Amino acid sequence: MTAPLTLLDRLWSAHEVLRREDGTSLLWVDRHLVHEGSHHAFAKLAARKAAVAEPALTFGVVDHYAPTRGREGAMAPDVARMIDTLRRNADQHGIRLFDLMDPAQGIVHVIGPEQGLTLPGLLINCGDSHTSTHGAFGALAFGIGATEVAHVLSTQTIWQKKPDAMRITVEGALGPGVSAKDIALHWIARLGTGGAQGFAVEYAGSAVRDLSMEGRMTLCNLSIEGGARFGMIAPDDTTFAYLKGRPHAPKGIAWDDACADWSKHRSDPDAAFTREVHIDAAQIAPTVTWGTSPEQAVPVDADIPTPAALEADKAKAASAALEYMGLTAGKPIAGTPVDQVFIGSCTNGRIEDLRAAGAVLTGRRAKVPGIVSPGSAKVKAQAEAEGLDRIFIEAGLEWVASGCSMCVGMNGDLVESGKRCASSTNRNFRGRQGRGARTHLMSPAMVAAAAVTGAITDVRPMLQGRAA
Repeated sequence: MTAPLTLLDRLWSAHEVLRREDGTSLLWVDRHLVHEGSHHAFAKLAARKAAVAEPALTFGVVDHYAPTRGREGAMAPDVARMIDTLRRNADQHGIRLFDLMDPAQGIVHVIGPEQGLTLPGLLINCGDSHTSTHGAFGALAFGIGATEVAHVLSTQTIWQKKPDAMRITVEGALGPGVSAKDIALHWIARLGTGGAQGFAVEYAGSAVRDLSMEGRMTLCNLSIEGGARFGMIAPDDTTFAYLKGRPHAPKGIAWDDACADWSKHRSDPDAAFTREVHIDAAQIAPTVTWGTSPEQAVPVDADIPTPAALEADKAKAASAALEYMGLTAGKPIAGTPVDQVFIGSCTNGRIEDLRAAGAVLTGRRAKVPGIVSPGSAKVKAQAEAEGLDRIFIEAGLEWVASGCSMCVGMNGDLVESGKRCASSTNRNFRGRQGRGARTHLMSPAMVAAAAVTGAITDVRPMLQGRAA
């Protein structure tokens, strides 16, 4: 008799090549995703005169530094150099590159699933912390550092210590205007940014099963903001329906065999988790951050916390965050003026996210400027086919090309110092969107509501009578 297994147990053992005496495992990597920032790892290979071990399993993406405007003209010298370096490395090692003008270009964590490169049961690495996004498909997916990227490039393996398993179960139905982004911000605010420290989080429960794949990707994407090593969701019929027909997904008889195999990727009913957390979906409201950490978040109809009312270790951080954000404790978060908005990123730049924002913006005008950057060229084309681009443009927002854009501020899309941005991204750290920028994280629908009113606003009344 074998002990009941978690999804983590099953996938880890399937990829474990060997285990050292200290418990660290050498794991086989099925997909390795690289981007402009991976040049340090390629330089390490060049210094050793080494080749990429499995170029057919490595895929390059231009996204972090990708300009969202004027791609056909001159670009900033630093950006051009980063992109050209990736091109040379991809060409030298025979790596498929989703280049700037490729019709399949986009953010790495958007195009991986979109292309069917992300599949249940795979181990996926990328030199980017939000690689956890791919765990939505029942994959082992986590970000790695530059030295680890070089190791994967040269060996197609990675050394990792297996994390403990944690399960977050969300039961019940989400209310109108409440999304996967709100689930994530809710649990991170409840448990803190260290609440899942050292764990692999598996999401379960009826509310999670009811999410689309876009929603599941958003949820897994934000896992690391709660300290998790990565997040994952067992694959099901929703997963299979999303993947069927994707360019790199199995075809024909191989598809049927794959689905049968993927269906086994789940935790046993009596599997033991080191930590269990249960959440009532009905208790989750549209949620917005007020500070400089994703855990500093409240329901949109709540007040900004008073530091003295918080635990001692959080009070000092809260005071510093309030000073940086220019907010007053005890006041409602709703009504806080914003200077601009951003919709996009690997967290919320998919077609479902754009539709949610479009439902709010249809027939309305924005009071503040903003950028809408789709997560990929294919998402952009689909949005334009559905007329979403016209909704954004007619509302007064700027419709730009795909890329990481204002999430990381590496490509010229920035928030000015002291300005406040309602953003659908994943991090509200000091300076994340630009030096001195003040970022409030929220769902795309909430960002759209802020655009229309010029302030942080509860989106729920604005969605009444509209298809969200």
